[in-house]
This record gives sequence, structure tokens and C-alpha cells, in this order.
Amino acid sequence: MPPHCDSMDGPVVKAALRALEEENVDLILPFVHKDGEDEVRRAFEMSVKARSQGPEAKEVAGLYFLETTVRVHRAGEGAPYTGLKPAGLDVGPVIPIAEKAIEMNSPEPLIGFLIEEVQAEVADRFEAMLRAKQHAPGSVDAEREYVEAMLGLQVWSHKLYGCIKGAAHEGHHEHG
Repeated sequence: MPPHCDSMDGPVVKAALRALEEENVDLILPFVHKDGEDEVRRAFEMSVKARSQGPEAKEVAGLYFLETTVRVHRAGEGAPYTGLKPAGLDVGPVIPIAEKAIEMNSPEPLIGFLIEEVQAEVADRFEAMLRAKQHAPGSVDAEREYVEAMLGLQVWSHKLYGCIKGAAHEGHHEHG
């Protein structure tokens, strides 16, 4: 997943802010793995107490809680914590479409987008392989280009299939 869960407009930060505003730690706990729950509870308790000590303390305590929650969330996914990211980052086209599908209670926008993208990519890679295949006979270098395109198509297809069948956060740490 692109760096979305660690951004100021991502779902983890939104849930953490809501938990602070409503003084209800249970609102953030679904976003952390069970083994990180105690740390988040401690940070929440300290943050709630500190927030009553004035505007500067409220700001610092809030930031501490957001950072702790996102760090614990990321650790639960096996991903590194690299700090909170600003709101409004480009997360690519898929995340907003997935969010829209969730809001609509319908997978159709996401299904349609992903099908179009996969079809276009398969067609492009297949055409490149066919062009290389046409030029392959008679030249070892051209044969190598064909083999590279052919195996590249197969390996890419295999990886895509693995992503389709994989766990929700499998390989998440590779994307930041």
C-alpha cells in the first residue's frame, strides 16, 4: 500500500484523532494489532491527561499519540515507521477509488478500474513479446530480447496472480 496509513489524512490518523476528541481509545484499537494494544492504551491515557494542560500541551500530546499509533500500526503490518506524512500526498489512483467503493458499499468502481488496468497492461506486455518474437529468428541478441519479453510476461503475470491471491498486507513493507 502507498504511504497512506501514515499520512495526516489517512485512516489511522483520522481514527486516532477521533479517539482523542471523544476520549475513547476503543475507536483506534481496531487499527493496531493485539500485541500493540497496551502501548497504544498507555499513550492514549498520557495524551488525554496532557491535553488538559493548555494549547501547547494539547498539540504535543496529540502529535505524540498520532505518532505512537501509526508506528504501532505499521509495526503490526511488518512495515517500518518513517514518520507522519503530510495530508494530500499523491497515493495514486487506486486508493481513492477503493475508498469511494467502500463509501458506496459497492465494489464495482474498484473492479472496473482494476480490470481495465490489468487488461491494458497484459495487452501491452503481450504485444511487446510478439514484436520481439517476430524479430527473434536468426539473431542470438534478438532471441534474447524475445526470451526476456516472454519470461517477463510470465513472471509479471505470476506476481500479479500472487498479489490477487495474497493476504491483504502481504508485502506491505515494500511500498513504504
